[in-house]
Amino acid sequence: MVDQHIRVIGVQFRPEKLQREENLARMVEYVDAVADKSPHLIVFPECALSGYALNRMEAWMMAEPIPGPSTEAIHEACKRKSVYAVFGLIESAGSKTYNSAVLIGPEGVVGKYRKTHLPFQGVDRYVDPGDTPYEPAVLNIGRIGILICYDIFFPETVRVLTLKGAELIVVPANWAKGVEFYVDHIVFTRALENHVNLIAVNRVGKEGAFKFYGESRIVDPYGKMLAEASFDESVLYAELNMSEPKNKRIVRIPGEWEVDILRDRRTDLYGCLLSKT
Repeated sequence: MVDQHIRVIGVQFRPEKLQREENLARMVEYVDAVADKSPHLIVFPECALSGYALNRMEAWMMAEPIPGPSTEAIHEACKRKSVYAVFGLIESAGSKTYNSAVLIGPEGVVGKYRKTHLPFQGVDRYVDPGDTPYEPAVLNIGRIGILICYDIFFPETVRVLTLKGAELIVVPANWAKGVEFYVDHIVFTRALENHVNLIAVNRVGKEGAFKFYGESRIVDPYGKMLAEASFDESVLYAELNMSEPKNKRIVRIPGEWEVDILRDRRTDLYGCLLSKT
Protein backbone atom coordinates (compact mmCIF):
# COMPACT_ATOMS: atom_id res chain seq x y z
CA MET A 1 0.00 0.00 0.00
CA VAL A 2 1.33 3.40 -0.99
CA ASP A 3 1.17 5.96 1.80
CA GLN A 4 -1.08 8.93 1.18
CA HIS A 5 0.07 12.23 2.66
CA ILE A 6 -1.81 15.49 2.99
CA ARG A 7 -0.76 18.94 4.17
CA VAL A 8 -2.90 20.54 6.88
CA ILE A 9 -2.87 24.06 8.31
CA GLY A 10 -4.42 25.31 11.53
CA VAL A 11 -5.28 29.00 11.77
CA GLN A 12 -5.21 30.10 15.41
CA PHE A 13 -6.69 33.59 15.42
CA ARG A 14 -8.86 35.92 17.47
CA PRO A 15 -12.44 36.24 16.23
CA GLU A 16 -14.02 39.55 17.17
CA LYS A 17 -17.27 39.10 19.08
CA LEU A 18 -20.40 39.80 16.96
CA GLN A 19 -18.28 40.96 14.00
CA ARG A 20 -19.25 38.33 11.45
CA GLU A 21 -18.25 40.24 8.32
CA GLU A 22 -14.87 41.20 9.75
CA ASN A 23 -14.15 37.64 10.91
CA LEU A 24 -15.26 36.18 7.61
CA ALA A 25 -13.05 38.59 5.68
CA ARG A 26 -10.05 37.59 7.77
CA MET A 27 -10.74 33.90 7.17
CA VAL A 28 -10.89 34.43 3.42
CA GLU A 29 -7.61 36.36 3.65
CA TYR A 30 -6.04 33.47 5.55
CA VAL A 31 -7.14 30.97 2.88
CA ASP A 32 -5.47 33.12 0.26
CA ALA A 33 -2.37 33.83 2.36
CA VAL A 34 -1.51 30.20 3.23
CA ALA A 35 -2.05 28.93 -0.30
CA ASP A 36 1.70 29.14 -0.99
CA LYS A 37 2.13 26.08 1.25
CA SER A 38 -0.25 24.12 -1.02
CA PRO A 39 -2.40 22.80 1.84
CA HIS A 40 -5.12 20.23 1.33
CA LEU A 41 -7.04 21.30 4.44
CA ILE A 42 -7.25 24.50 6.52
CA VAL A 43 -8.85 24.46 9.98
CA PHE A 44 -10.22 27.46 11.89
CA PRO A 45 -11.50 27.58 15.51
CA GLU A 46 -14.96 26.97 16.95
CA CYS A 47 -17.41 29.91 16.60
CA ALA A 48 -14.93 31.59 14.26
CA LEU A 49 -17.57 33.89 12.79
CA SER A 50 -19.27 35.07 15.98
CA GLY A 51 -17.14 34.68 19.06
CA TYR A 52 -18.13 32.40 21.93
CA ALA A 53 -19.22 34.42 24.99
CA LEU A 54 -22.69 35.14 23.61
CA ASN A 55 -26.04 35.48 25.32
CA ARG A 56 -29.27 34.02 23.92
CA MET A 57 -30.19 37.04 21.79
CA GLU A 58 -26.65 37.37 20.43
CA ALA A 59 -26.68 33.67 19.50
CA TRP A 60 -29.84 34.20 17.46
CA MET A 61 -28.35 37.32 15.86
CA MET A 62 -25.24 35.44 14.77
CA ALA A 63 -27.00 32.27 13.59
CA GLU A 64 -27.18 31.53 9.87
CA PRO A 65 -28.11 28.56 7.71
CA ILE A 66 -25.77 26.01 6.19
CA PRO A 67 -25.34 26.52 3.31
CA GLY A 68 -25.61 30.28 3.62
CA PRO A 69 -23.78 33.55 2.89
CA SER A 70 -20.69 32.76 4.98
CA THR A 71 -20.28 29.20 3.73
CA GLU A 72 -20.62 30.50 0.18
CA ALA A 73 -17.84 33.05 0.74
CA ILE A 74 -15.52 30.33 2.09
CA HIS A 75 -16.57 28.05 -0.76
CA GLU A 76 -15.47 30.66 -3.29
CA ALA A 77 -12.09 30.97 -1.55
CA CYS A 78 -11.68 27.18 -1.41
CA LYS A 79 -12.58 26.85 -5.07
CA ARG A 80 -10.11 29.57 -5.96
CA LYS A 81 -7.29 27.85 -4.06
CA SER A 82 -8.33 24.20 -4.55
CA VAL A 83 -8.42 23.48 -0.82
CA TYR A 84 -10.79 22.24 1.89
CA ALA A 85 -11.60 24.22 5.04
CA VAL A 86 -13.31 23.57 8.39
CA PHE A 87 -14.65 26.37 10.57
CA GLY A 88 -17.11 26.88 13.40
CA LEU A 89 -20.29 28.96 13.31
CA ILE A 90 -23.69 29.29 14.95
CA GLU A 91 -26.16 27.49 12.68
CA SER A 92 -29.84 28.31 12.30
CA ALA A 93 -32.13 25.44 11.32
CA GLY A 94 -35.81 26.28 11.56
CA SER A 95 -36.61 27.08 15.19
CA LYS A 96 -33.31 25.66 16.44
CA THR A 97 -29.73 26.87 16.67
CA TYR A 98 -26.60 24.77 16.88
CA ASN A 99 -22.92 25.24 17.62
CA SER A 100 -21.74 23.74 14.34
CA ALA A 101 -18.67 23.15 12.23
CA VAL A 102 -18.77 22.91 8.47
CA LEU A 103 -16.41 21.24 5.99
CA ILE A 104 -16.19 23.04 2.66
CA GLY A 105 -14.23 22.26 -0.47
CA PRO A 106 -13.99 23.44 -4.06
CA GLU A 107 -17.30 21.68 -4.72
CA GLY A 108 -19.13 23.39 -1.83
CA VAL A 109 -20.35 22.11 1.55
CA VAL A 110 -19.29 18.46 1.91
CA GLY A 111 -19.77 17.92 5.64
CA LYS A 112 -21.42 19.39 8.72
CA TYR A 113 -21.30 18.54 12.40
CA ARG A 114 -23.38 19.91 15.30
CA LYS A 115 -21.75 19.91 18.74
CA THR A 116 -23.30 17.09 20.74
CA HIS A 117 -21.82 17.70 24.20
CA LEU A 118 -22.70 21.13 25.54
CA PRO A 119 -20.98 22.52 28.65
CA PHE A 120 -22.90 25.07 30.70
CA GLN A 121 -20.90 28.05 29.51
CA GLY A 122 -20.79 30.69 26.79
CA VAL A 123 -23.07 30.26 23.82
CA ASP A 124 -23.45 26.55 24.56
CA ARG A 125 -26.00 27.46 27.24
CA TYR A 126 -28.38 28.70 24.53
CA VAL A 127 -27.99 26.37 21.57
CA ASP A 128 -29.63 23.00 20.98
CA PRO A 129 -27.73 19.71 21.45
CA GLY A 130 -26.39 18.43 18.16
CA ASP A 131 -28.16 15.61 16.37
CA THR A 132 -25.70 14.75 13.60
CA PRO A 133 -24.19 11.24 13.76
CA TYR A 134 -20.47 10.68 14.22
CA GLU A 135 -19.69 9.98 10.58
CA PRO A 136 -16.47 10.83 8.73
CA ALA A 137 -16.66 12.67 5.44
CA VAL A 138 -15.16 10.57 2.66
CA LEU A 139 -13.05 12.81 0.44
CA ASN A 140 -10.28 12.31 -2.06
CA ILE A 141 -7.84 13.52 0.63
CA GLY A 142 -9.05 10.96 3.19
CA ARG A 143 -11.77 10.16 5.71
CA ILE A 144 -12.23 13.16 7.98
CA GLY A 145 -14.23 13.23 11.21
CA ILE A 146 -15.23 16.46 12.97
CA LEU A 147 -15.81 17.12 16.66
CA ILE A 148 -16.06 20.43 18.51
CA CYS A 149 -14.19 21.43 21.67
CA TYR A 150 -15.74 19.68 24.73
CA ASP A 151 -16.74 16.70 22.56
CA ILE A 152 -13.28 15.14 22.80
CA PHE A 153 -13.55 15.02 26.60
CA PHE A 154 -15.70 11.95 25.88
CA PRO A 155 -13.57 9.10 24.49
CA GLU A 156 -16.58 7.48 22.83
CA THR A 157 -16.75 10.27 20.24
CA VAL A 158 -13.35 9.64 18.69
CA ARG A 159 -13.73 5.87 19.07
CA VAL A 160 -16.99 5.84 17.09
CA LEU A 161 -15.38 7.90 14.32
CA THR A 162 -12.42 5.51 14.37
CA LEU A 163 -14.69 2.48 14.07
CA LYS A 164 -16.26 4.15 11.04
CA GLY A 165 -12.88 4.54 9.37
CA ALA A 166 -11.81 8.10 10.21
CA GLU A 167 -8.16 8.80 9.40
CA LEU A 168 -8.10 12.38 10.67
CA ILE A 169 -10.08 13.96 13.52
CA VAL A 170 -10.57 17.73 13.22
CA VAL A 171 -11.40 19.62 16.42
CA PRO A 172 -12.22 23.34 16.22
CA ALA A 173 -12.13 24.62 19.81
CA ASN A 174 -12.59 27.55 22.18
CA TRP A 175 -10.55 26.37 25.18
CA ALA A 176 -9.97 28.97 27.86
CA LYS A 177 -7.66 29.26 30.85
CA GLY A 178 -8.50 26.59 33.39
CA VAL A 179 -8.74 23.67 30.97
CA GLU A 180 -5.18 23.50 29.65
CA PHE A 181 -5.32 19.72 30.13
CA TYR A 182 -7.05 19.45 26.74
CA VAL A 183 -3.92 20.41 24.81
CA ASP A 184 -1.52 19.03 27.43
CA HIS A 185 -3.06 15.56 27.53
CA ILE A 186 -6.39 14.81 25.86
CA VAL A 187 -5.49 15.57 22.23
CA PHE A 188 -2.49 13.24 22.46
CA THR A 189 -4.45 10.51 24.22
CA ARG A 190 -7.31 10.51 21.70
CA ALA A 191 -4.88 10.26 18.78
CA LEU A 192 -2.81 7.52 20.41
CA GLU A 193 -5.62 5.33 21.76
CA ASN A 194 -7.37 5.34 18.37
CA HIS A 195 -4.26 5.44 16.16
CA VAL A 196 -5.57 8.42 14.15
CA ASN A 197 -4.28 11.81 13.10
CA LEU A 198 -5.74 14.73 15.04
CA ILE A 199 -5.69 18.50 14.60
CA ALA A 200 -7.13 20.69 17.36
CA VAL A 201 -7.33 24.41 16.55
CA ASN A 202 -8.04 26.71 19.48
CA ARG A 203 -8.54 30.48 19.43
CA VAL A 204 -6.83 33.31 21.31
CA GLY A 205 -8.04 36.57 22.84
CA LYS A 206 -10.42 37.46 25.64
CA GLU A 207 -14.21 37.67 25.80
CA GLY A 208 -15.80 38.53 29.13
CA ALA A 209 -14.53 36.05 31.71
CA PHE A 210 -12.99 33.79 29.04
CA LYS A 211 -9.29 34.08 28.24
CA PHE A 212 -8.52 31.73 25.38
CA TYR A 213 -5.01 30.34 25.47
CA GLY A 214 -4.32 29.07 21.95
CA GLU A 215 -1.70 26.29 21.93
CA SER A 216 -3.27 24.49 18.97
CA ARG A 217 -1.83 21.07 18.16
CA ILE A 218 -1.35 18.66 15.27
CA VAL A 219 -0.70 15.08 16.42
CA ASP A 220 0.06 11.86 14.55
CA PRO A 221 -1.41 8.37 15.21
CA TYR A 222 1.40 7.52 17.66
CA GLY A 223 0.62 10.56 19.83
CA LYS A 224 3.63 12.46 18.51
CA MET A 225 3.24 16.23 18.23
CA LEU A 226 3.93 17.38 14.67
CA ALA A 227 3.18 21.08 15.16
CA GLU A 228 2.16 23.41 17.96
CA ALA A 229 1.19 27.05 18.31
CA SER A 230 1.91 29.48 21.14
CA PHE A 231 -0.45 31.87 22.92
CA ASP A 232 -0.73 34.37 20.05
CA GLU A 233 -2.34 34.46 16.64
CA SER A 234 -0.38 32.06 14.47
CA VAL A 235 -0.53 29.45 11.73
CA LEU A 236 0.66 25.89 12.27
CA TYR A 237 1.47 23.40 9.54
CA ALA A 238 2.14 19.67 9.25
CA GLU A 239 2.15 16.84 6.75
CA LEU A 240 0.01 13.84 7.76
CA ASN A 241 0.22 10.23 6.68
CA MET A 242 -3.42 9.32 6.01
CA SER A 243 -2.60 5.66 5.39
CA GLU A 244 -1.10 4.98 8.82
CA PRO A 245 -4.47 5.09 10.68
CA LYS A 246 -5.55 2.05 8.65
CA ASN A 247 -2.85 0.01 10.43
CA LYS A 248 -4.57 -0.75 13.72
CA ARG A 249 -2.40 -3.85 14.20
CA ILE A 250 0.95 -2.66 15.52
CA VAL A 251 3.82 -5.16 15.48
CA ARG A 252 6.84 -4.38 17.67
CA ILE A 253 8.35 -7.89 17.62
CA PRO A 254 6.69 -10.33 15.18
CA GLY A 255 5.08 -13.23 17.03
CA GLU A 256 6.09 -11.83 20.42
CA TRP A 257 4.84 -8.25 20.78
CA GLU A 258 1.78 -7.41 18.72
CA VAL A 259 -1.36 -5.41 19.52
CA ASP A 260 -4.53 -4.53 17.64
CA ILE A 261 -6.39 -1.65 19.27
CA LEU A 262 -9.71 -2.54 17.67
CA ARG A 263 -9.68 -6.35 17.66
CA ASP A 264 -8.30 -6.52 21.21
CA ARG A 265 -11.31 -4.68 22.64
CA ARG A 266 -13.59 -6.64 25.03
CA THR A 267 -16.96 -5.36 23.83
CA ASP A 268 -18.70 -8.08 25.87
CA LEU A 269 -17.69 -6.15 29.00
CA TYR A 270 -18.60 -2.64 27.84
CA GLY A 271 -22.38 -2.77 28.20
CA CYS A 272 -22.48 -0.12 30.91
CA LEU A 273 -21.25 2.46 28.40
CA LEU A 274 -24.82 2.66 27.13
CA SER A 275 -26.10 3.68 30.56
CA LYS A 276 -26.41 7.26 31.83
CA THR A 277 -25.26 6.21 35.31
